[in-house]
Amino acid sequence: MKYILSFLIASVAVTSADAQELTRGIPYVKNADKLQTLDVYAPAKAKELPVVVWIHGGGWQAGDKADVYDKPKVFTAKGFVLVSINYRLLPKVDMETLTRDVAKAIRWVHEHIAEHGGDPKRLLIMGHSAGAQLAALICTDERWLKEEGLSFAIIKGCVPVDGDTYDIPAMIEVAETRCRVHGLSLPKFGHRIKFGNDPVKHKAFSAVTHVAKDKGIPPFLLLYVAGHPDVTAQAQRLGNVLKGADVPVTLFGAKETTHTKINVDLGRQDDAATAALFAFVEKVSK
Repeated sequence: MKYILSFLIASVAVTSADAQELTRGIPYVKNADKLQTLDVYAPAKAKELPVVVWIHGGGWQAGDKADVYDKPKVFTAKGFVLVSINYRLLPKVDMETLTRDVAKAIRWVHEHIAEHGGDPKRLLIMGHSAGAQLAALICTDERWLKEEGLSFAIIKGCVPVDGDTYDIPAMIEVAETRCRVHGLSLPKFGHRIKFGNDPVKHKAFSAVTHVAKDKGIPPFLLLYVAGHPDVTAQAQRLGNVLKGADVPVTLFGAKETTHTKINVDLGRQDDAATAALFAFVEKVSK
């Protein structure tokens, strides 16, 4: 009963001047933590539209589903339903629990998005920074969706935006070498610790580990800041692994931007990364 009442309260839709319906704070599990919620943005009178699931960034420690900038307005105007999810954060939970939250949110979308005009079999998984790592992992390591009774078949595309942890052991080596060479102290809660301080876990949480032929992995668009060596190298690393497994993949390096700006600008009309994004999603969502 508590779950039902929470859902009814959360499901009061707000309609904007752009005929966009927003439903905030929907719990995606029973007895939900305050962070186990999501927001749904849908065009008015939506029906069987493709669905974008957006995973926020913040170093797995911060961020919020409300940090979507122009994305809801732009996606709904183009005939998509947008779902922005929250998930529990480090250090209160570990990476496995955090990743499982994302999979549970996707299960909710699959089971309920038709009630908001979305097509449960045409999902696009996207995320920025930490959300990029989570999106890439969910779309390459099938065990997370299998736990929720789902498969890659419902996912039509994956768009990680400016992630630096598709190959976590490589990122740890680069970051720690940089500190050692320059005589700097290692961060107290860097990637090594966040991902379990265990080489086995570091590999398990890396999307590159799980890419293989004939798994049904969806097409990828990897957006990244062209001027940053770490995200460029990580995008190229994942891109090469996907290509080697015959998974369709496109890489787009955005110029004259930053890690924060590429996310803020995504959806703006004059943004080159946005043009690449919509060329991709319109192709794979049909």
